[in-house]
Amino acid sequence: MSNILYRKRAQRVRRKLKKYNKGRFRLTVYRSSKNISAQIIDDINKKTLISSTSNKKDSKNKKKVDRSLEVAQILIKKAAEKKITKVYFDRGRYKYHGRIKSFAEALRKGGLTF
Repeated sequence: MSNILYRKRAQRVRRKLKKYNKGRFRLTVYRSSKNISAQIIDDINKKTLISSTSNKKDSKNKKKVDRSLEVAQILIKKAAEKKITKVYFDRGRYKYHGRIKSFAEALRKGGLTF
C-alpha cells in the first residue's frame, strides 16, 4: 500500500516540475537507508547524461551526510566537464530535509543552478 503512495507522490512532484522546466535537464535523486545516488537526465532524448553513487567500498565508514556531499562533489565535476549548469531538482518522494537538503545545497555551492 505505501509503495503505491510513494509512486503517486513522486509522479505528482515530477509532473509539476516538468510542466514549468522545459528545456532543462532533470537532476533526480534516490536515497536508500545507507546510500544516495543521483543522475542528470535528458528527458527529451530519454538518456542519462551523468550519474554518481555513494555505493563504493571506500565510503562505507563515512557518515550518511558526508556520503551525500561526496556524491554532490563528483556530480559537480562531471557536470562541469559536460558544461551543464542549469538543471531542475527532482527530489522524488523524499522531503527536502536532511541528506537531500545538504546534497542540494552542496550542488548549489558547486555551481549548479536550480
